[in-house]
Parts: sequence; C-alpha cells; structure tokens
Amino acid sequence: QVQLVESGGGLALAGGSLKLSCAVSGGTFSNYTMGWFRQAPAKERGFVVGITWNSFRTYYTDSVKGRFTISRDNAQNTVYLQMNSLKPEDTAVYYCAAGRRGLRLGVDKYDYWGQGTQVTVAS
Repeated sequence: QVQLVESGGGLALAGGSLKLSCAVSGGTFSNYTMGWFRQAPAKERGFVVGITWNSFRTYYTDSVKGRFTISRDNAQNTVYLQMNSLKPEDTAVYYCAAGRRGLRLGVDKYDYWGQGTQVTVAS
C-alpha cells in the first residue's frame, strides 16, 4: 500500500550537485520518519540521513555532513536530498525509506523502501 518513488539521480562531476526527490503515496506521510540510504556495488546498504516526521531533527552520517541536506514537505508527501560538493565515493544507488514516527534516527529500522535511483559522480 505504501509506495516510495525516487527521482533525480544521474551523472555529476566531482564538486557538482544533484537533488533527489522521493514521492510517497499510499500512507499517511506525516506518520513517517523518512531517511535516505545508499548502496555501492558489493557493499551493504548504508544509512545516509534521517529526518523526523515534523522536520524537528535530522541526523547525518559523518561522511556527508556539511554537503548533503535532507528536507521534507508534508503537504506534498515528498522528501528531498540536496547533495552538494559531490565526491566520486558518493557514487551509489540511493534509496528513500520510511519508518515509524518516533524511531531513533540512525538506529532503528525502516519499514518501506523505494526502488532506488542511481547517482554517479565522475572524477
């Protein structure tokens, strides 16, 4: 019933920017903690950033602090990931995820996942 659809991935040069979007349907968006994860080839899916249901708090993995910004628009049922100062090591499939309202950012599991969008950063 809950669907998450990512968009905005593509090719960027090192130092460039991309903005990812994740549209959520089939559920009550404001009930969800939202997050972004990424997975490079042969690596496990890793946490990038999470945001609470009301945008009150965010939590970023160290490698993206100061470069990536998560935001959400509850009226549009959409969460965004603005990625600046991209590095080749940011290359991965990026996944949007939804979890329970109140989950601990960077700790608790998420319940629903999008299909992913490819981000490739060329050196």
